[in-house]
Amino acid sequence: MQKLSRYALVFLIFLNGYVSLSLELSVLRQLSFYVGSSAVITSIIMAIFLGFMSLGYFVGESQRVNESKIRKILSVSFVFIAFLSVFAASFPLITQYFFWLYDGGVTSGALQTFIYSSIFLSAGPFLFGFNTTLLSRQLHSYGKNCTGNIMAWDTIGSVFGSIITTLLLMPFVGVNYTVILITVLSVVGALVLRRSFLICLACAIVLALSVFINSDTYQRRTFGILVNNANSTISVVNEEDTKILYMNGLPMSVYQRSTDTAAEYINYLNQNFIYKMPTNKTYKILVLGAGGFTLGLHDTRNEYTFIDIEHTLKDISEKYFLDQKLTPNKKFIVADASQYLKNTDTQYDFILLDVYSNSFQVPEGFITAEFMARLRSRVAPDGIIAMNMIVSPEFDDRYSRVFDNTFRTVFPHNSSRQIIDEFNPWVTNDGASNVIYLYFNIENDGRIYTINKTPVIYDRLM
Repeated sequence: MQKLSRYALVFLIFLNGYVSLSLELSVLRQLSFYVGSSAVITSIIMAIFLGFMSLGYFVGESQRVNESKIRKILSVSFVFIAFLSVFAASFPLITQYFFWLYDGGVTSGALQTFIYSSIFLSAGPFLFGFNTTLLSRQLHSYGKNCTGNIMAWDTIGSVFGSIITTLLLMPFVGVNYTVILITVLSVVGALVLRRSFLICLACAIVLALSVFINSDTYQRRTFGILVNNANSTISVVNEEDTKILYMNGLPMSVYQRSTDTAAEYINYLNQNFIYKMPTNKTYKILVLGAGGFTLGLHDTRNEYTFIDIEHTLKDISEKYFLDQKLTPNKKFIVADASQYLKNTDTQYDFILLDVYSNSFQVPEGFITAEFMARLRSRVAPDGIIAMNMIVSPEFDDRYSRVFDNTFRTVFPHNSSRQIIDEFNPWVTNDGASNVIYLYFNIENDGRIYTINKTPVIYDRLM
């Protein structure tokens, strides 16, 4: 078989680096749908990815790999990577995988990630390392002093894979089409190396499979997916008279147009806080985590500012979820909640923090005392903060207890806890519920009643 040119080998090294980083980032994004994107989840994926890549480097040096068969081996390797990219990063297949895990009783996000990575992120990274070593052996035949050149082009490919995937492809083209591109590039690598009938047939099959599974048509018809970009996977599902807005696999908002009702906790806030606001002034309301924009949906008087990192959320909600435009008194700003609080000087009369998806997917920066202190600094005198949490009503797990401790460290006075769902306080592991944490920003001198001092009668008169 004819020897590959130096330029072809450099291109393949670059391509290998690009595909490896692009696939890793796509998997991280797709898995965040189910297990979040915390440091623990990311470290598990990266550790397994890099560990098996290192193993591939070692095996690629083996003298058992015949030099005359390297092109054939590399071609098959790239085809196999193309198949793995479809099975490891395609949303419909990942969804099925997690259904199986939940049915099997595996609910820990860390354990789910470890099992997934061990199955789907072992062979692919192994082949990336294996390919780099074999391509390097071929390139060394043109000269012994090209190690730096090999490492440079592999790294350049990884840099391009990182930048193009996260800054261009996923935000503007979509994660599903990013997966298709990974498949295409892997097929290109295979065909550059070898164009036998079997290789061409395998390439055609994997391309057809990738395009079919990752097409907008299939994903919208099967899962109702409307957006699948770097931040969010969004779908709207109709269940009889009720519409449910899903973001990253979780129901973020509910709206029933015939009864004009939303999720129970939103109904609670609307009925007891929003629609009872006095009419003597215009109140400023801040919503961190816009959801489906159902808070104060029919309030046309007060000023609303909705903050969310997903730029498509307003258009999707108006067109597919609410079936109506937001009223002019509602402003939508695309921003990170913490950064918005840091940069704004506005004091709000009512703040809803609704960025928590569930107890397994918690934005870690938003449950800290430091973030809550920043939140407290933005509430106006006599204003109210409401925080929607998914926790154990009976404090049945450590997370629920530690979060409660954290909240009461920052808001030690004038705070309360409203449980929205029904629960049984005498049953352990009764599950998580919507719990509204409330803080009222009014003066409090911290006094308490004791057996020695109990001026209750005077306090009641004042």
